[in-house]
Amino acid sequence: MVKPAIAQPLPTLNDKDWLALIPAMSRANRSLAEYNGRLHRLPNLELLLSPLRLQEAVLSSRIEGTLATMSEVLQFEAGEIPERESRRRDIEEILNYRVALDAAMEELKARPFNLNLLLRLHRLLLQSVRGQNKAPGEFRRQQNYIGSRVGGVERIRFTPPEWSTLAASLTNWEKYYHAEDEPLVRLALIHAQFEFLHPFLDGNGRLGRILIPLFLFEHGLLSQPTFYLSEYIEENRDEYMDRLNDLGRIKLGWRNWTHFFLQAVAEQANRNIAKTESILALYEKLKRQFIDITGSRYAVPLMDAVFERQFFQPTQLNWNGNTPTTTTLMTMLRALERGGLVKVYRPDAGRRAAIWWVPEITRLFNGNS
Repeated sequence: MVKPAIAQPLPTLNDKDWLALIPAMSRANRSLAEYNGRLHRLPNLELLLSPLRLQEAVLSSRIEGTLATMSEVLQFEAGEIPERESRRRDIEEILNYRVALDAAMEELKARPFNLNLLLRLHRLLLQSVRGQNKAPGEFRRQQNYIGSRVGGVERIRFTPPEWSTLAASLTNWEKYYHAEDEPLVRLALIHAQFEFLHPFLDGNGRLGRILIPLFLFEHGLLSQPTFYLSEYIEENRDEYMDRLNDLGRIKLGWRNWTHFFLQAVAEQANRNIAKTESILALYEKLKRQFIDITGSRYAVPLMDAVFERQFFQPTQLNWNGNTPTTTTLMTMLRALERGGLVKVYRPDAGRRAAIWWVPEITRLFNGNS
């Protein structure tokens, strides 16, 4: 049996480590600042970034083994229930991620991050999904293990610290969360220490990843908590795990991990810049087309409503201001259908309403979701 690991108090970097990380720190901070600058220039921040938030929920859950796609989640919200029960459970797990992120945003507007909020987020993530029977909202009171399947045999890859040591380690972790060290390096250490402690019986990976945008938001590095590393982590999963596994085992483990994390932030920030530009370009293009095709004063409100949902029943659309009549709305949708901008995904049948969708929006995110 592998003995439980022993957590080192944070911070764990010496002066030589900090000096070696300066170039990576500079690149990460520069890329993140440029991304945040792009966010400030978006005309409708919440609307245009909602697809990115959902995509992160999908990718973060996928790392834990879910198979549902972004399109399936949107179809589910529009009223299309998947045939397989396992896929429905996957979707609910993804939606919990989004609920937890929104709850944390509101909480952080009123008070600083704390361990009670961490427990609340864990409870929200595990509500009615996989792991719901593993003490949601409670720090573990037994030993857990991180395993990997090799040749059909489950093997222990890492044994987190004993649960009896968690209280002291988490107190230190929370204190360092609010320290004065360089924020991105501090975030790297906070994320790594959380995964090292593995303080819950389940859901540690999802919760550890959701802490990243929340930290950046709370510490003023982002105006919105819309920065996610799941895409980069999934693509570089072996290196991610190797760097975490080296913590405390090799001399430069913490420095190597921090360098990897800073590199991930810089790369993902650059990707997000490109994504936000693509989202904005598509939004402006579709807005012009909606206006040209419908010639209606409701064209832009309709564009906003369908951009947010992508798959929708007409009665589900959110309107800011005046709402068109049902006749006007259906006339607009049919005109847009003839123009090739919207399609009927599921025709109406009896009491079951039709579901419409906007294929071009979905295609923008299909490559990673």
